[in-house]
Amino acid sequence: MARWEPGARERLVVAAVDLFTEQGYDATTVAQIAERAGVTRSTFFRYFPDKREILVAGQETLSRLLTEGIAEAPVGASPLQAVAAGLERVSSAMGPMNRELGPRMKAAVAASAELRERDALKSVGLAVAMTTALIARGVPDPTAHLAAELGVLAFKRGYSQWSDSDRETEHDLAHYTLAALDELRRATASLE
Repeated sequence: MARWEPGARERLVVAAVDLFTEQGYDATTVAQIAERAGVTRSTFFRYFPDKREILVAGQETLSRLLTEGIAEAPVGASPLQAVAAGLERVSSAMGPMNRELGPRMKAAVAASAELRERDALKSVGLAVAMTTALIARGVPDPTAHLAAELGVLAFKRGYSQWSDSDRETEHDLAHYTLAALDELRRATASLE
């Protein structure tokens, strides 16, 4: 097995998602994931502390990109406009591999209580990152929390629609996340 081949992290993620989908999360071992990815177990542990953490591969990057996009939004941007800037920034980093893994990851998460729990923690982490970035812009705490939660929901809805859509479509992930955010904004107006 190759030790430091390029793309080992990505191969581990793909192998894990495939195995989780094929045989279930509980039945999948780290050794199987490493073997499918063509790496050693020790290489697996260089990238992930355990198999559960594969679900949140890239969470730090997502949080950083969301935060940067919010921070760099125009000075007069509303909280939701700043969140939209964060969604655009993070969407630009999502490529074909992310789109391809979406439906399989969704199925694996749906089939495992442990993965559903980890997915919920990932959402909380993204919301905290956006809330912190909004507060740094001077957005009041309750408004920042609400805008961040809407941003997480828009990202999840947009990502799901994008990954489930026809691969021939011209629309990128930003199209779906921004449409979801706009839909949620309109929905909040109907709550009164």
